[in-house]
Formats: sequence, structure tokens, C-alpha cells
Amino acid sequence: MKVTYIHHSCFSVEFEDVVMLFDYYKGNIPVFESNKHIYVFASHKHHDHFDKNIFELAKNYTNITFILSNDIKMNESYMDKNNIAADVRDRIIYIGKNKIVNIPISNIKVDAPPCIEVTSQQDSSILIETLESTDAGVAFIISYYNKVIYHAGDLNWWTWPGETEKEYNDMTSCFKKEMSKLEGRNIDVAFIPLDPRLEDHFWWGLDYFMKATRTNITFPMHFWLDYTVIQKLKSKDQAKDYADRIMDINEEGQTFVL
Repeated sequence: MKVTYIHHSCFSVEFEDVVMLFDYYKGNIPVFESNKHIYVFASHKHHDHFDKNIFELAKNYTNITFILSNDIKMNESYMDKNNIAADVRDRIIYIGKNKIVNIPISNIKVDAPPCIEVTSQQDSSILIETLESTDAGVAFIISYYNKVIYHAGDLNWWTWPGETEKEYNDMTSCFKKEMSKLEGRNIDVAFIPLDPRLEDHFWWGLDYFMKATRTNITFPMHFWLDYTVIQKLKSKDQAKDYADRIMDINEEGQTFVL
């Protein structure tokens, strides 16, 4: 598995036959082998997680599928105005919160359903589960050939300086409710917000996630190019039991072979 940090919350995850691209809105996307199956995920419609230019990738990759949170749902008028080709529209799958879908690894055909709701992974397929974000859209849990990938999107413990007690309690309740769905779960690779704008609380969400789950490797994201927050987290006493499982990101385009 090869992971590339592209920008902000955007990463690519490459397997032998499959590529997953998450939350692209800017940056340099690696060139992938043309015969690979490309799955482009967008967790929600915020400008720093989704850009319609992702659909341009269909010009270079025949086997491509777009998996979008349903808060991004685009009507025909919007797609006409933005010149989104008809064959691209047939490759878009919208998914809501708390869903489980199984997507066969094959070309999406117009006359065949691209996914079905299931409760377990099938052969030659990608199983996608979603959680409800504490901001907008969804978080993704993706199972592929005995590997589990988690991309949080904007699901985080967003406790802001100056917030009211009610805002704090509401956010804390919502975040912990979603994390309870992951309690004790084995996750191979996770992508989790580590946002310096939260000031003293920047590490709370990632810390809670690491202690609630059995996660092998975590990539911080959503840190607005402030790479220093990664070491600030890892130096905390609270992180001593998992600091060696937090990946050090130093620049855009950095790759990791896992």
C-alpha cells in the first residue's frame, strides 16, 4: 500500500489494482497506472474537501467511480452548466450517513446498479460504511482485501475557543456518539483532523479516536500546512502510547510505503 499526502485532507491510497483518492480540492495528484480502478471520495461539499475539477480525472482513467456524500448532490442543471459529461454522471454514487454499500470492482455500466446495500464485503469489491460528521457530510470506513481505511472528513471533536457551554456539550455528545460506533475496531490506516485553529484542543479528537480504536497507522490532516502540530501532539504525555503510530508529514507530495 502506498499513501501520498496531496494537500490539506487529500490523500491517495494505492493498492495493486485499486486507487482511492480522498477529499481533493487542490494540489498535485499523482499519476496512476491507467488500468487501475480509481475511486474518488468526497466527504462533504465544503470548498476545502470537494472541487468539481475531480471529474476531469475521467478523461485519463477509464475505470473511475466518484463516491460523494449526498450533501454534494448535483442536479442536471448544475452539471449542464459546469460541463460535467454524461458518461461521468453515470459514474457518480451518492451516499448518506450511517450507510453500508458494496461496490463491485468493475466498470460502472449505465444499465446496471453501481452498488447495493449489504452487511458484509463481497469478493472483488469495496465495502463502504459511513458515519455522520460533526460538521457536514460523512466519514468513510472502507474495507478492501482485509485492509480497513478510515477517512474522517470533518468528523472531529470541534471544540472552539470562546464557545458556549451548550455548544461544547452538544459537540462533545455528537462526537462521542459517532466514536462509539468505532469502539475497539481494528483499522489499518486512518486519516484524522489535527486542526491548530482549535488551539489547546487541537489534539482532542485524534487522541480520543486512537484510544477508542485499534488503529495501526494514523495520518494527521486538516492542519492547514502547519506541520508543527504533529510533533506537538506526539510530544504530549497523553500520546505516549500511540505516538509511534502517528506518521510524520513534512511536505505535500510526500509518499509512504506501508
